[in-house]
Amino acid sequence: MLNLTSVATAAAAPGGAGFLMQILPFVLIFVVFYFLLIRPQQKKMKEHQEMVSNVSRGDEVVTQGGLIGKVSKVSDEEAIVELADGVKVRVVKSTIADVRNRTEPKTANDTPDDTSDKASDD
Repeated sequence: MLNLTSVATAAAAPGGAGFLMQILPFVLIFVVFYFLLIRPQQKKMKEHQEMVSNVSRGDEVVTQGGLIGKVSKVSDEEAIVELADGVKVRVVKSTIADVRNRTEPKTANDTPDDTSDKASDD
């Protein structure tokens, strides 16, 4: 009888480790999902939000619907996109999928190159 209780207590001790071994695969699956799915998606979302917030007048954009046009006016939530001559549409900024050509802002000190060419021709 004494031997039977000591065997039962020895068998009960590894039971805690058994629970850990059962939950370990779920923890590993979550870690793999985090690094392969969740983290890259959050990074992509952050880059898209940054791109949309930096849209400015003159940029050529592509909407999620596939329309390509040039931004003529930007407000907080919307942008006016000119698709063709005289055809302007209001677009929610979050639906802009890509910015194709960014316009470079001109500095105040820029002068046209044509004036320097005309002076050298005389």
